[in-house]
Amino acid sequence: MLISLSLSMVNTKKLSSLIGLIKDKASQSKAALLAKPNILSFQLALLRATTHDLHAPPSDKHLSALLSLGKTSRATAAPAVEVLMDRLQTTHNSAVALKCLIAVHHIFKDGDFILQDQLSVFPFTGGRNYLKLSDFRDSSNPISWDLSSWVRWYAQYIETVLSISRILGFFVGSSRSNEEKERKTEQISGILNSDLLKETESLVGLIEEISKMPHCLHLNRNRLVDKIYSFVGDDYLSAMKEISIRVTEFHHRLGWLSFAESVELVCALKRLEDCKEKQSMGIFAKYEVLIDGLWGSIRSIQETKNLTGESKEHREGGKLCKTKRRVSDSGRFMERPNASSYRDLLRFGSERFVLTYDGFQ
Repeated sequence: MLISLSLSMVNTKKLSSLIGLIKDKASQSKAALLAKPNILSFQLALLRATTHDLHAPPSDKHLSALLSLGKTSRATAAPAVEVLMDRLQTTHNSAVALKCLIAVHHIFKDGDFILQDQLSVFPFTGGRNYLKLSDFRDSSNPISWDLSSWVRWYAQYIETVLSISRILGFFVGSSRSNEEKERKTEQISGILNSDLLKETESLVGLIEEISKMPHCLHLNRNRLVDKIYSFVGDDYLSAMKEISIRVTEFHHRLGWLSFAESVELVCALKRLEDCKEKQSMGIFAKYEVLIDGLWGSIRSIQETKNLTGESKEHREGGKLCKTKRRVSDSGRFMERPNASSYRDLLRFGSERFVLTYDGFQ
């Protein structure tokens, strides 16, 4: 009985694979006949990268081919993005859907500006489920069923990355040059507390989304899932670095945060701390030392948990009191006609620079 059942499962798997191969070949043949000449190469590369195989991830060769149109023009990149999104939103196969999401993620990570920009402005209503995958189900076999939960989670994760990119001005985990990263880090010291809080909370939201990653019984050593682990693991490391930079900046501003800003920061750090217990160690094995170092850095700065009281000591009636703390000249681009105007600029203060409040009197 058991042998018969086992043979039946093997035959079903082989039949499913055969049907998938036939569908892949048919799709490629149809594209060769009907696709517009300007995106034919992209569409064929997309079909080869998003096969029905439940185990094999898109090859690096095919993923790289998808990025080729990013070096052309918007007129070509825009229909290419439409083709990718159409395949994602119309398929009922979990492997195809996941591979389309991997392709989108790959564009976020390594694509040129044109393709990234077309993805960021792709028509949507905003908010959750604009990819229309929150109800995705593929019950054709146990593996497809388990992969369905990954489709739902991964789609929400991609939506979160896209939403955060609009706040940060770049995609988390993207291959930016060292010069770009340094320039962005320098800019952080000059932004308003409210904007810095918004960026920090959005990054914490990404870590929270990663902590919701599904765990499935039938997907051990599935190379398709391993590819997602790799991509999301890179994002996790990048997000933690970005959070560490911002928490360090807040550390310099402790004396100049309002009570409400202090509470918001403490709540964001508490949410982040809660994620540490939920994180999937399988995804972070190769980053264990780096991530432990980042957590340690953030934890060492979590004396900010006392900053609500510290900030109150520097305020009377909602206004800053005289203090010996040094503050930044972050407001240098603003008009500063007299000494009293400096008192308003102290809201954007920092201990990292040499100007002092006493020097303004």
